[in-house]
Amino acid sequence: MPLLSPEFIARLEQIEYSSRRLLAGRFKGERLTKRKGTSIEFADHRHYVVGDDLRFLDWNLYARLDRLFIKLYLEEEDLSVHLLVDGSVSMNFGTPAKLHFARQLAAALGFIGLSHFDRVSVWQIGGTGLNRIRGRSQVPRLLDFLERLTPLAGTSLRQGVRDFVARQPQRGIVVLISDFLDKGGYEEALRLLVAKRMEVTAVHVLAPDEIDPQLSGDVKLVDAEDGEVAEITATPWLLRRYRQTLEGFCAALRQFCVRRNILYSFISSATPVESLILNQLRGRGLLR
Repeated sequence: MPLLSPEFIARLEQIEYSSRRLLAGRFKGERLTKRKGTSIEFADHRHYVVGDDLRFLDWNLYARLDRLFIKLYLEEEDLSVHLLVDGSVSMNFGTPAKLHFARQLAAALGFIGLSHFDRVSVWQIGGTGLNRIRGRSQVPRLLDFLERLTPLAGTSLRQGVRDFVARQPQRGIVVLISDFLDKGGYEEALRLLVAKRMEVTAVHVLAPDEIDPQLSGDVKLVDAEDGEVAEITATPWLLRRYRQTLEGFCAALRQFCVRRNILYSFISSATPVESLILNQLRGRGLLR
């Protein structure tokens, strides 16, 4: 199954990133920023000072006011978009697998950035990545990388994010796609991204069987990451306790994000990626 259908691609072409802060790029792109530059869209005037480029003098205004003013324009910039995919073994769980959902989401978000000439980086936590690709011609590279992405054992969210920030000096938008089920915790990983002054979105994806497990009787549970085994009897009381614990975990993660101005979205891997893109992420300000 392709990561992006032709119908979905047609809808993605109408969407772009909406940065909540000014994140300066290095190349000319398609995004108009509040920084004054020399593009074609007029923004304002300011008084002429010695040394200003005479090409930007407003002679019409001079004729009316007998004073010299410089035309200011909105500068067009590209944006750095960093997509971090948790490719740990636990992400391979579920029907559909959380990792497949993460691949689809990264493909859609990467396509949006490349379509608007933004710089796009996509990294597998604990693995390799594509760094700062740019333009529609790079879409096949993006899709090929994501389709070949396989789970990695022994992946640490904290260490993976630490490696990313060490290799990526450019600020920008970061979308971290993960189940956040790391025994080492998620807090330091998110703190590192905030400390790097990134504009962070955390997409929390869980499988339907994790959200509402359909178990009964004696069950042996095996941790996908380290092989730890737990034998339980799945009673209605225990399942209720599990759901309460999961709700508490999700609420704590959400509050952790809210306090640090991180955009948080929770999603089931059974939900179409189109719904997350067009409803949650677009409605909450990451996309427009």
